[in-house]
Amino acid sequence: MTKLGSTELDIHGLNLGCNVFGHTADESTSFSVLDAYTAAGGNFLDTANVYGGGGGSETIIGTWLAKRGRRDDIVIATKVGGGDQRPGLGAKNIAEAVEESLRRLRTDHIDLYYAHVDDLDTPQEETLAAFDQLVRAGKVRYIAASNYEPDRLASALSISDQNGLARYVALQPHYNLVERDYERELAPLVARENLVTLPYFGLAKGFLTGKYRSKDEPGDSPRAPRALEYLDARGERVLAALDEVAAAHQASVASVALAWLRQQPTVAAPIASARTPSSSSICSPRSS
Repeated sequence: MTKLGSTELDIHGLNLGCNVFGHTADESTSFSVLDAYTAAGGNFLDTANVYGGGGGSETIIGTWLAKRGRRDDIVIATKVGGGDQRPGLGAKNIAEAVEESLRRLRTDHIDLYYAHVDDLDTPQEETLAAFDQLVRAGKVRYIAASNYEPDRLASALSISDQNGLARYVALQPHYNLVERDYERELAPLVARENLVTLPYFGLAKGFLTGKYRSKDEPGDSPRAPRALEYLDARGERVLAALDEVAAAHQASVASVALAWLRQQPTVAAPIASARTPSSSSICSPRSS
């Protein structure tokens, strides 16, 4: 158990991505994944108001929390501002979206509330003031940013500091062993501003599980087409290195890839999803 950056949230080292709940995993399967993940010590769930067909993921999580009585020991992160149903980070949209998420999650507060994607059409002052109101009302404990460019993240942090508004405590970028752009400008900014990172696509859309090695035989997984985007000379070199380390430590390729992410200086917990209980071991805190 460790603190999430500067917050008082206690988290385990791997964040269960719940984007497949209500999409490629039905309620029963999602419950099994959640049971397996928490049985292994996990307590940190990442979802969004658009996952699972516009709230399906949040609904499944809320039902599971109620049936298992686990709300007090689970850290919930969800998001606002992505997708077509409730796009943007205007104050009205944020105020309405949070109520919908709270209802679906069957809770009175969200532990970590993300701006899912940046909104260039809404003044950041408006967005941050709206988030600040939620924090002051106790509906949200902390706020975070996802998919922000360095200049926009720096600007948001400066606005919060200058106006005494709630401040982003974490960033969720696209970052893994084969996607390294984060390291150029965002990582130094995150370190300088005392934030932490929760990378999504920690397994490169499934490629870093090591299961997708042939474009001629992709298999029947819905992940295959996206995972195989990484299958080039560089991707093959990365897999070869992972194979070597995994064999030396009697570990899975996926667990080695996630362990590498966890060791990066600004990373608090990588995000990985699981479609079945058997694959949930990939993203359990004890998998590395």
